[in-house]
Amino acid sequence: MKFGLQLGYWGASPPVGAAQVVTAAEEIGFDAVFTAESWGSDAFTPLAWWGAATQRVRLGTSVVQMSARTPTATAMAALTMDHLSGGRHILGLGVSGPQVVEGWYGQPFAKPLARTREYVDIVRQVLAREAKVTSDGPHYPLPYNGSGATGLGKPLKPITHPLRADVPIWLGAEGPKNVALTAEIADGWLAIYYTPRLAGMYDEWLDEGFARAGARRSREDFEIAASCQVVVTDDPRSEIDRIKPVMALYIGGMGAEELNFHAQVYRRMGYGNEVDEITRLFRSGRKDEAAQVVPDELILDTMIVGDETQVRSQLQVWEKAGVGMLLVSARDTEQLEKLAPLVRG
Repeated sequence: MKFGLQLGYWGASPPVGAAQVVTAAEEIGFDAVFTAESWGSDAFTPLAWWGAATQRVRLGTSVVQMSARTPTATAMAALTMDHLSGGRHILGLGVSGPQVVEGWYGQPFAKPLARTREYVDIVRQVLAREAKVTSDGPHYPLPYNGSGATGLGKPLKPITHPLRADVPIWLGAEGPKNVALTAEIADGWLAIYYTPRLAGMYDEWLDEGFARAGARRSREDFEIAASCQVVVTDDPRSEIDRIKPVMALYIGGMGAEELNFHAQVYRRMGYGNEVDEITRLFRSGRKDEAAQVVPDELILDTMIVGDETQVRSQLQVWEKAGVGMLLVSARDTEQLEKLAPLVRG
C-alpha cells in the first residue's frame, strides 16, 4: 500500500508549517503529495512552491476543477509542472459541482461526462504534441468560431515540448457513469468516500470502462487512490467525534440540496435516512445537531482509526479491495511521524 499526502485547499489563510510537512512526508517515504482547490487557493501554485523542496515524491492535483481553466491552459500548467519536477507530476481533474461551476466560474455545468471526455482529449493532444490541437467541440471548440469570433483563430502546437507525452491523468469521480468513464479514458481514479465494503460495486463500474473499445488502461496498470483519514490512536472515540462535524458539512451542506454528490455516495452505502436527517438539520442552521446524527459506522466505513495493530489490519482490507494508494491528511509533522511505521511497512 502506497501513501499520498493530501494537503487539500486553504481555509481563510495559508496553512502553517505545510512546507515542513511536505518535506517530512518525502523523508518518511510517502509516494506522492497532492493539493486541491475549491473557491479560494488554487491547486498548482502551492504544489509548485512546496514541491520545489522535494526530490522524489510525485506531485499531484486532487483535484483541478475543469471549469477553472480551458483544457489548453490546464495542459500548459501540467507540462510546466512536469518539467519543473523532472517528470513527477500527476494531473488530477474533476468536474466539481453546479454551485461552484455556475456560481463561481460562470460556466454551464450541463453534460459533465461529455465535457470531461472532450477536456481530457484536448489535454492529451497538447501533451502528445504530434499535431496542431483542434477540437470539434461542442464544449471546447478549437479554433473557436462561435459568437463574437473574428475568424482569425488558427490551430496551434505548444511552443514548449512536453517532458512526457503521457503525464498521468487521474479523475475524481463518485457516480457509476463517471467512474466507468474514468476507467476508460484516465490513468487513475481519485476516489472520495470510498468504502471497501462496496468494492464489488466499484469493480462493476470500473470493469465497464475497461471493457470499452479503445480503453486506455487495464486493471493491471490503472491506479486507484482513495482519500482516507488514517489515525493511529488509543482514543478512537475522540477522533470519530472530531470528524463528525466535517462529515455533516459535506453530507448536509456541500453543494445544492437537490444535487449533492457527496450525499449521493452515502445513500449508495445505505445511509439514506441518516443523510436526509443530517441535511435537514444542517440546512436549518442546527449544525451541531447534524453532526450528532452522523453514525459512527458511517465514519468508519471511509476512515481507518485505532491503534497500530488495528490500523494495519484495516490497511490490508483496503488493499485487498483494490486500493493502491491512500490519500491521508496530516496537520503537522508529529501526526506524520505516527504514520511513519505504516508507510515504511
